Amino acid sequence: MQEPVRLIQVLAGPRQVGKTTVVRQVLEDSGMPYHFISADHAGAANTEWIEIQWAKARALSLESGQKVILALDEIQKIDNWSSVVKYCWDEDRGRQASVQVILLGSSRLMLQDGLNESLAGRFELTIMPHWTYPEMRDSFGWTPEQFVYFGAYPGAAFMIEDENRWAAYIRESLVETSISKDILMLTRVDKPALLRRLFELGCSYSGQIVALTKILGSLQDKGNTTTLSHYLLLLQQAGLLAGLEKFSPDAARRRAAPPKFQVYNNALMSAMSGISFRQAQQEHALWGRWVESALGAQLLNQVLTAPLKLHYWREGDLEVDFVLSSRTESAAIEIKTQPVHRSKGLEAFVGKYHPSQIVLIGHEGKSWQEAIEKPLALSVRP
Repeated sequence: MQEPVRLIQVLAGPRQVGKTTVVRQVLEDSGMPYHFISADHAGAANTEWIEIQWAKARALSLESGQKVILALDEIQKIDNWSSVVKYCWDEDRGRQASVQVILLGSSRLMLQDGLNESLAGRFELTIMPHWTYPEMRDSFGWTPEQFVYFGAYPGAAFMIEDENRWAAYIRESLVETSISKDILMLTRVDKPALLRRLFELGCSYSGQIVALTKILGSLQDKGNTTTLSHYLLLLQQAGLLAGLEKFSPDAARRRAAPPKFQVYNNALMSAMSGISFRQAQQEHALWGRWVESALGAQLLNQVLTAPLKLHYWREGDLEVDFVLSSRTESAAIEIKTQPVHRSKGLEAFVGKYHPSQIVLIGHEGKSWQEAIEKPLALSVRP
């Protein structure tokens, strides 16, 4: 029987979704010898660090007489990491395959050129998205309402009884770390304050369509729409905030339309808002915004692990909240937290594009609690 093809396993995803914990558990349960270490304090220019860790794994394999797993965490912090990994990996090809490799990194990792160029044909990528409501419920006993407001960061779950402490943790330990380490350290950003302000405003508008020209009018540190579009892409790559494009077969129309802001995790919206859990629930329209954002975040995380795209649709006063699409099919998703007899936007979209599936959440459809409980099993094929 032929030896299975050996590939570098790459696990990527936003901060604080449990990548390191999952890999540590797998290593402990594997029964194989392993060497796990983080590049947190290695120094960006220290490319020899990877070779040193690889040599330790090889030595452990010789000592144990077994294959060894080498797990390198936060690998994106090493400059030119992919070329060094390629060199070590290819060097092992001339030997008996004694070292199996796992690389962990932020969501920026999967978008770096090195992964598709230096390591082409050598890796298998797994994306780890934010947690779902069933996962938070089963782990922490949360209600759907708690999930809508507090989002899905497992490391912050024990803090929710003290909302001020919880919000400070989200802002300082998650948001600031993601921006400073996953964006500013890896990418040239001429106006860091502008990027941070864009994130704050984007969180406040989560679930809403807002022209970048309007955002510019709210900013003291002026830029232009091209700069804002670039910064929004960086925030999206870090798993913080996305700008959904309008659904249209015409690429030019998609790019010209204003984005719909959408956080990847509703904790970001809540922590940046200054609005308490109780206040958010008291006003029906305000709570409706939180619910729509939570459902949008759920959809956004679903498309991270599937060959699908998430859009919105609007023409004039007609609008559909979300459109999930593949190359050949689409699904229209409408969320109504207030009683509405019919959706003219949904009717117009169906008449124009004939989606393969229509999902109505809220009035006359499944409740938003049901939608949170069971993520949409949409039948859109890639």
